[in-house]
Amino acid sequence: MKLLLGLLASCVLTGCSQPMDDTAAIKQLLEKESATWRAGDVAGHAACWHIQPYSRVLVSTGDGKALDIPPALMIAPSPSMGQGGAAVNSNYKMHVAGTTAWVSHDEESTAKDGQKTYSYELRLLEKIDGQWKLVGQSIHIRKP
Repeated sequence: MKLLLGLLASCVLTGCSQPMDDTAAIKQLLEKESATWRAGDVAGHAACWHIQPYSRVLVSTGDGKALDIPPALMIAPSPSMGQGGAAVNSNYKMHVAGTTAWVSHDEESTAKDGQKTYSYELRLLEKIDGQWKLVGQSIHIRKP
C-alpha cells in the first residue's frame, strides 16, 4: 500500500512539474527570439522558429495598418534585421496543452537611439522533437 501511494505521489509530482518546465523553456525561447532579432543573429533567430503551412505573422502598426508578414522572413530575414537595441518582455500569460502553447506578453523595445516601442504580442508555439518552436505570432504596437 505504501509503495502504491509512493508511486502515485511520484506520478502526480512529475506531472505537475512538467508544465513548469515547459513554461520556463517557452519564456527562454521567447527571450532568445527577441535578442537574436535585434542582434542580427540570423541562425539563432531561425532556430527559434518552425515554419508550418499554417504559420502566420501579423503586425498591427501604431498608425492603424495591418501587415501580413511572410513567415519565411522569420528564418531568412530582410537586411533590416539586427538594428540593435534591446527588448524586455513582461506580463506573460500562457496556456500549454501537450505539444502546443499560446502565450501573450507585453514587450518594451528600445532602439539603439533610445526610442521606445511598446507592443502586445501573441505567440503560437509547438513542441517539435522535444523543443519549443514558434509557429506564428501577432504583434500589436501600442502607445504606453
